[in-house]
Amino acid sequence: MIHQQNILRFISRGVISLLMLFAQQTVSAQGFLKLERDTVPFFQGFAVSADLVGVAQMMLSDYGQYEGAFRLNLHNQYFPVVEVGYGKANHEEDDVTGISYRTEAPFFRFGVDVNIMKKKHTGNRIFAGVRYAYTNYKVNISQRAFVDPAWQWETSFDVKDMRLYQHWAEALFGIDAKIAGPLHLGWSVRYRMRLAHNDNQIGQAWYVPGFGLQDSGNLGGTFNVIIDI
Repeated sequence: MIHQQNILRFISRGVISLLMLFAQQTVSAQGFLKLERDTVPFFQGFAVSADLVGVAQMMLSDYGQYEGAFRLNLHNQYFPVVEVGYGKANHEEDDVTGISYRTEAPFFRFGVDVNIMKKKHTGNRIFAGVRYAYTNYKVNISQRAFVDPAWQWETSFDVKDMRLYQHWAEALFGIDAKIAGPLHLGWSVRYRMRLAHNDNQIGQAWYVPGFGLQDSGNLGGTFNVIIDI
């Protein structure tokens, strides 16, 4: 029922937009129809948002992130955006390996979204966008003492405060729907690609703040609560 109501609300807003466009037409002295110039200002304000996916990961697993964004609105079409967050992981392997992995650090993304809807000023948006992202973080990795199978002596593995970094790019597709007043809800699907990184001697890091699990594939996503201002 809620889904049907949202569809009806979207259709009704589209009809109203068409009626307003028709009303803006004026008849020239020669009797021809002439469309008035678009009077929507270039600067349409800005929005702040928070992602709920990373928070859910933090609550339900041993890694996740807190993330917020600041986004400009230029003519309801171009949306420069800055995303800032803090990611952390406190992961322990099963009893076989006994390896633990810990890290926490801020991350940053910069980019732009483009509203690809034909009607830009309805308050609902379909986005295509790109991001450049970066994080500089430390990891602590340890393995409890065990008997070496070859040499039969007790050994262990311990790395403390090893400094790593990663640059990556993201391409995204998303939807932003107006709910009521300044409140919007939106989601995005993202394809991530590493550009440059330093994993030092540990091999591929298990988790990278802002990027996620390294072995989980290149796809990620967000679900955002957005306030237009």
